[in-house]
Amino acid sequence: MEATLKRTPLFERHVGLGARMVPFAGFEMPVQYEGVIPEHRAVRGDCGVFDVSHMGELHVDGPTAQAFLQAMLSNDVDRVGDGQAQYTLLTNEQGGIVDDLIVYRFAHGQFLLVVNASNREAAFAWLKDREPRGAEVRDASDEYGLLAVQGPRALGRLGLLEAPAFTHDMGEIDGIEVLISRTGYTGERGVELCCAADETPALWDAVLARGAVPCGLGARDTLRLEVCYPLHGNDIGPETDSISAGLGWACALATEFTGVDVLRRTRDEGPTRRLVPFVLEERAVPRQGMPIEGGGEVTSGTHSPMLDVGIGMGYLPSEAATPGNDIVIDVRGKPKRARVVKKPIYRRET
Repeated sequence: MEATLKRTPLFERHVGLGARMVPFAGFEMPVQYEGVIPEHRAVRGDCGVFDVSHMGELHVDGPTAQAFLQAMLSNDVDRVGDGQAQYTLLTNEQGGIVDDLIVYRFAHGQFLLVVNASNREAAFAWLKDREPRGAEVRDASDEYGLLAVQGPRALGRLGLLEAPAFTHDMGEIDGIEVLISRTGYTGERGVELCCAADETPALWDAVLARGAVPCGLGARDTLRLEVCYPLHGNDIGPETDSISAGLGWACALATEFTGVDVLRRTRDEGPTRRLVPFVLEERAVPRQGMPIEGGGEVTSGTHSPMLDVGIGMGYLPSEAATPGNDIVIDVRGKPKRARVVKKPIYRRET
């Protein structure tokens, strides 16, 4: 491993559990423990815990903080009340996605942005360069640890009550003070727990003692792909716009924010391509960068542990992006048939 890689407060815990460590977004992170498939199924069937302490946390405070974020972020920050959170995008002048993130609102005009690990520096610099009088942007990422506890039994194992999605509050888990957020990246019920960096190992131990299965980046990726959550750097980025990416719902186009004119025009004219989910109809595993016949490209691909087929997302010309449409993917030189489907790819049986 490169000496320059950062480590989360849980590095020793991961090594002690026999995790396979890999470089990811500048950190040395666990890709799997027992294996991607059992970890994936633990989250779908019971409860898994992920170390997501590599994510970035930016504080935005001050009397003009709300107006500043309203002008910087694509969604309508004015609709977020104290104790609430919102998925949103940080956009550039072309309507491209600098980062996708969650903004949390606290009392007294304080906000917390949880940004992607690989975009922490870019998102901070973007906001800091545009910081107005009366607002302060501060990178507090190293001060916190963050665990994602996900699955149908997550709340029960943590002893937490039901609460609306995208809300947050302070609480305790086995005596450790945590910010409990009803958010996640798996499509399952669960929470993300934020605590002081030096208390993260104790929180991890407590969550494992309650029966959560440790899960790595591999399962995190297969879980999010089954429910069609985009990954920045694969499915979305500074060169892709939210309308083409199917994220128009996260853009309040009646408000004014960076790149909104481009996005309004794209909405009105219709995008030339769209990000769509697909399922392979032949045995194959699609991967990022594989060509799709007719001018498309795979942006994310894997083997679905729940459906036991190859699945993925990719951009297609808009006329080919209709659910039910048959497509052909070049999988290492071999044409493989696939079908465009509706989101999400995986749905829990009721």
